[in-house]
Amino acid sequence: MLEKSFAMKKFLKVFAVLLLIALVYLRIEIYPQLDIITGFSAKSVASGHFIDGRTLETIQQGDNDINKVDWATNTIDENEKSVLSKVYGLKARKAIYREGLGATLINDDFDVTKPYNVPKRSLSQSDLPYPYGNGNPVDTSFAELDVFQLQKAVEKAFDKEGEKNKRTRAVVVLYKGRLVAEKYSPGFRATSKILGWSMTKSLTATYFGILQKQGKIDIMKPAPIAAWKNDERAKITINDLLHMNSGLEWEEDYGKISDVTKMLFTAEDMTKPQIDKPLVGKPNASWNYSSGTTNLLSGILRQQFKTHQEYLDFWYSSLLDKIGMDSALVEVDMAGNFVGSSYGWATARDWAKFGLLYLNQGNWNGAQLFDPSWTKYVATPTNTSNGQYGAQFWLNAGGKFPDVPRDMFYCSGYQGQMVAIFPSHDLVVVRMGLSEAFDFNGFLRDIILSIKK
Repeated sequence: MLEKSFAMKKFLKVFAVLLLIALVYLRIEIYPQLDIITGFSAKSVASGHFIDGRTLETIQQGDNDINKVDWATNTIDENEKSVLSKVYGLKARKAIYREGLGATLINDDFDVTKPYNVPKRSLSQSDLPYPYGNGNPVDTSFAELDVFQLQKAVEKAFDKEGEKNKRTRAVVVLYKGRLVAEKYSPGFRATSKILGWSMTKSLTATYFGILQKQGKIDIMKPAPIAAWKNDERAKITINDLLHMNSGLEWEEDYGKISDVTKMLFTAEDMTKPQIDKPLVGKPNASWNYSSGTTNLLSGILRQQFKTHQEYLDFWYSSLLDKIGMDSALVEVDMAGNFVGSSYGWATARDWAKFGLLYLNQGNWNGAQLFDPSWTKYVATPTNTSNGQYGAQFWLNAGGKFPDVPRDMFYCSGYQGQMVAIFPSHDLVVVRMGLSEAFDFNGFLRDIILSIKK
């Protein structure tokens, strides 16, 4: 009997120690992450539901089917147009939706009754065939295009029924300015708006090309950041920022609490986090991918205008509405800045229009939005990137995709969003989905092989 009592006491002591260790782990490692988890969840549900009309179930099984994020429970308030997310009742976070601005993750200090500016849109009225207008695409055949091979390549990009590996949602292929292939997964269609994540960075860079053509900015001058004027960061140029080559400290890790997750899910003003970082390298000699840098660039764009309204309007009037990206929406932070690093939405067809603009070196059906030299600028490798990166565009110059032409440059976003531009093949390929493990090399190779040159 005494032995049993002793064994029980020993068991209870061990159990208590293990419980204490577990609680300490939860408090130190997990609890601080809950702000990020519920923040991601609330923002994702609010955007997906109010921008694209997806159901809560669809979002939770698709967009939010991510480790730890799937812990969150979400409640949609249709009247308030908001979403509240919690993890076991803890760390509630709210995101609100405002027409024209999208969904914004807010904190307790945010005044939801305060008036706000909304971008003025000038939506396309053109009845020209897609992609230059809103009309049906022209059914065009090209002798050098193997349609069977192309369709096979597109079909292969999607999961078969019951599978959940490739997780492709949309593919659009433009060849010589014509829509030659298009496919969507169940539940998605040509009108579905899809988040481009970091493809938004390429949009943000384009505004500097537009301003440069207009003679309103010199990207080779030091970045206009007052906090840097009296220290070594004063040497950082806008050009350095566009190339992610400023030398500033930044941690881009979405798997933990890092600079990027704190910015996207806790910051009121997302243009500021990168400003506060010290130099850990030399400008123009220390490439480091940073979403904070792109949001800083969004803040620099805002400085170019006298009013907030002008800044909001410019993103649409100078580019998105100009090329008929009517579905496009770039969401804002609590301070009213466009989240130029991550929160651009559009249909797959409209993302393809953006790629076509660059394929045509800034010319959109006769209107020159930026100088042709800007295309060369964004597609030229930056120092120390090993041919991977240009100016807010990714490159294949270093051969990341070995079976794909080296002249390809592309917009790239979290979970495998891509707008690939092939100058040598007069080709634009869009893939939207939910898997980083997608075989882009094989997918793009097979599409290229369908063109007999």
